[in-house]
Amino acid sequence: MMTVANHKRIRSLTSGALVLALHAGAVVAAEDPLITVERGAKIFEENCASCHGADLGGYLAPALNKERLKGRSPTSLRSTILAGSFDTLMPPFYGKLSDEEIRSAVKYISNTGKLDPQWTIEDIKKSIKVHVADESTLPDKPAYAIDNLDDLIGVAARGRHGRGEGSKAVFINSATNTKVGEVPTKTAAHIIEFNPVNPRWAYVKTDTAEVYKVDLYSMKVVREVKTGLNGPALGVSRDGKYLMAGSFVPHNAVLLDADTLEPLKYFKLEGTDPDGKFVTSDSGMITGTPYTDIFAIALENAGQVWVVDLKKPDFPVTPITDVGHHLHDAFLSHGGKNLMIASYDDSIVAAIDLEQRKIIKKLPAGCVPHVGGGSVVKVDGRTLGFGTNFGDCDHEVVSVWDLDKMEVVKQIPVLGGTESPAAHPDAPYVAVDIISKDRRARTIQLIDKHTLEIARTLDVGGHAYFPEYNASGKLLYVSSGYTGDEVVAFDSKTLDRVASFTMESPAGIFSRARARFMTRGLAPGNL
Repeated sequence: MMTVANHKRIRSLTSGALVLALHAGAVVAAEDPLITVERGAKIFEENCASCHGADLGGYLAPALNKERLKGRSPTSLRSTILAGSFDTLMPPFYGKLSDEEIRSAVKYISNTGKLDPQWTIEDIKKSIKVHVADESTLPDKPAYAIDNLDDLIGVAARGRHGRGEGSKAVFINSATNTKVGEVPTKTAAHIIEFNPVNPRWAYVKTDTAEVYKVDLYSMKVVREVKTGLNGPALGVSRDGKYLMAGSFVPHNAVLLDADTLEPLKYFKLEGTDPDGKFVTSDSGMITGTPYTDIFAIALENAGQVWVVDLKKPDFPVTPITDVGHHLHDAFLSHGGKNLMIASYDDSIVAAIDLEQRKIIKKLPAGCVPHVGGGSVVKVDGRTLGFGTNFGDCDHEVVSVWDLDKMEVVKQIPVLGGTESPAAHPDAPYVAVDIISKDRRARTIQLIDKHTLEIARTLDVGGHAYFPEYNASGKLLYVSSGYTGDEVVAFDSKTLDRVASFTMESPAGIFSRARARFMTRGLAPGNL
């Protein structure tokens, strides 16, 4: 299931820090042979593109190109890039890049407009790397102590600079709170998906659109492929045979064989938006569903959801149009037949019937709705869906919908903008992360599933985000970033801190049990 989530939030947290920073050396001595546009392009690609976009047009962080940087003060900006920006993903580059490298990067972006780089199906094919040619040589059971692979918790660690040794997928046995393995990803890991049929396989995608096929028994990468230049979207089909990966740069999605990672079909994401304009589009969420053999993919800028049939020749697309402006993330309910997708600019969540392939209803969803991976709970005879909101308005709420009646139940006031709700059938609370830029961002708020009131506010330490319950529901894991650099585990009932794991810039947390639960909060028998 798609969890793409944190784009707009990270964009706001950066607050233009790197835009200011990298412009620091815009006025340079033209005769200095160490300061060149060509050198700057390489520095940008290696240090900046994973957050700011390979097209210089912005991705997780703001655009860096000559149009956006026009008129910036070089002296103050140079100081920012050296020191970084507190409480953002912008790290200090002092000691990592030389002054000439910084000035070269500034010269490049100050003299270069937004680009339109391509990554074709032939590029995808050529990028495949096979690390384990004979998979029969892999162990036939986990090479570490674990009773049930559903107990695995995967953490996407970004690394302090979005690449390097700190960029990895880290795996924890949540039954014993023991780290059992890690997989280096070279650039920032973003999303972890699990094969719903064969428990040994996981798929890790980075912000630079590499997909790694990981053997969870040996904790080895067996294959990898580069599906684009930027973009986190990734889905797995219900039979475990297919992956689908989407990109922001370029505007494409690709269907892959989940076993070999060979590309099967290339989709150019484009269409007519709700205002009647024909556009190319970023890829929003991609999700498979236990209901049938399809993928659903959101075309963020075109306001469409495409349904891709996996059992028909050439994998045809059925577009569902006029869904909303700036689509992004979504979750499933009712056995996977209903898709609830957020539309940022309309303050709605659109309910889509994937069987009939039509919009059921557009539900009020607060300000800048962001549902993350979503949460659905069966409580007091109702099927309740929870959706978070980025905020940026007078009041921040968590929206609760009755998904049987398709109506708003309540909008719960919370401390600030929120991003990722987490629930479990055996845990008493729905947990939401607060994403403000002050001390509120250290907190998780816990919503009582029955009263729909805030029951507790938990101070995690660093910036608290991406809560996730383990398979049993006994533990709640939370990334504690920026000043924390750890993942913290709490008892889900007492909220006592029981364990922590150190890593650089931990981000998304993914339970292996997600493949069994479909949507967080639903017991497998209540899908």
